[in-house]
Amino acid sequence: MPNLDRSLIQALPVFSAMGEAELDDVIGLAKAQRIPKGDAVFRQGEPAQAFFLLLHGRLKVVKVTPHGQQMIIRFVNPGDIYGIAKALRREDYPATASAVVDSVTLAWPAQIWDDFMASHPAFAVNVMQMMGDRLQEAHARLKELSTEEVEHRVAHTVLRLVTQSGRHTDEGVLVDFPITQQDLAEASGTTLHSVSRILSAWENAGLVVVGRRRIVVRDIKALSDLAERGPKGAAAK
Repeated sequence: MPNLDRSLIQALPVFSAMGEAELDDVIGLAKAQRIPKGDAVFRQGEPAQAFFLLLHGRLKVVKVTPHGQQMIIRFVNPGDIYGIAKALRREDYPATASAVVDSVTLAWPAQIWDDFMASHPAFAVNVMQMMGDRLQEAHARLKELSTEEVEHRVAHTVLRLVTQSGRHTDEGVLVDFPITQQDLAEASGTTLHSVSRILSAWENAGLVVVGRRRIVVRDIKALSDLAERGPKGAAAK
């Protein structure tokens, strides 16, 4: 089990308001787990036996629809709480969370969720804020899927990744974890062919630089303007 550096954990927003005694109590109830790249922390439909906080690395949360379509619901960044099925009053996980890169997570037993939240109000407030942000993002994505053309949806997806995981480089703003064009397709609700065509056009126009499992945005304003142009008709599939 990885050694837990309390100073690094306390620096995470969800823990930042906790005193030392409260933080020690929270850490004492947690188990640290290494998640190798490609491995699942949990799978869709499995009993929800724990909830988690990502310390290091990156995860993607994937849901398979009743029609068999695979969709990326979101990416999990360091400091994010995830797998909180108990907060949704679910007994199973609604999606699969797997590691995009080698990752480290904290896990707590699911049965302590209610007492945990009641005993640690600062943690509870931060979790509620995080859940509110996710709900707002989910509403935005539903609107995009139902009203916007594919290019606009892909632009919104890339901009979200830049906001959440962007790192400035000499080329532009790099999405700071490996991401494939298939990932972008699943996160945008479209096809690999459409994403490939769109990225190629953006690269020719100087908006992005695309490589193997990487994307750099060179012109944030132009991409934002493109995303906000709004629907022009039925979305391409």
